[in-house]
Amino acid sequence: MVSIIRTEDGSDTLYVPELDEHYHSVHGAIQESEHIFIGAGFDFTKADPVRILEIGFGTGLNALLTCIYSEKTKRKVYYTSIEKYPLKPDITASLNYTGILKGDSKSLFDKIHGSGWNSFEQITDGFILNKIEGDLVLLEIEGTYDLVYFDAFGPDKQPEMWSDEIFERIGRAVCSDGILVTYSVKGSVQRSLKRSGFIVNLLPGPPGKRQILRAMKC
Repeated sequence: MVSIIRTEDGSDTLYVPELDEHYHSVHGAIQESEHIFIGAGFDFTKADPVRILEIGFGTGLNALLTCIYSEKTKRKVYYTSIEKYPLKPDITASLNYTGILKGDSKSLFDKIHGSGWNSFEQITDGFILNKIEGDLVLLEIEGTYDLVYFDAFGPDKQPEMWSDEIFERIGRAVCSDGILVTYSVKGSVQRSLKRSGFIVNLLPGPPGKRQILRAMKC
């Protein structure tokens, strides 16, 4: 059973005792997501509209932040997210992100979590969401993407999610000059990405993490 944990920036994350793993950094859930997925990913890509593939929907925080930034920047986003274990509504409703982000965040968060699975849903005029319930190991990745948020549990917790096969399939779905961002800089991850046609760069990380990874498809 997951439990809600308050991180150092005041935002919530979840702890999974079976994996001894948190959904986000305990040094700050919102600031980690903004740093890695918005700052190194969404703000970096020049694509407009932006076709995003997220590996690990989780609490919906990355989707919420992307929706907010889509509205701010007037960039259209087609957002596809794959999640094997969707959270129950009572858990997501207890998270405190919207109290911190304010503005329209509560309405957007409710729409994101209230949308159906395995179908395209229009959250705002500029943000189209497709939540896919399924196991990435077994699923075919459909579509072409400009940006990948790779936010699965760590390689030591879910090694099957960080395999050569997974990155090869993602590589085939990413357009030329498309990018992938993730929090893991493990050597095996870098090597897998390089074998799958990516150029790997390490960037400064958020509080509590020295580096993050951004990879560009050759």
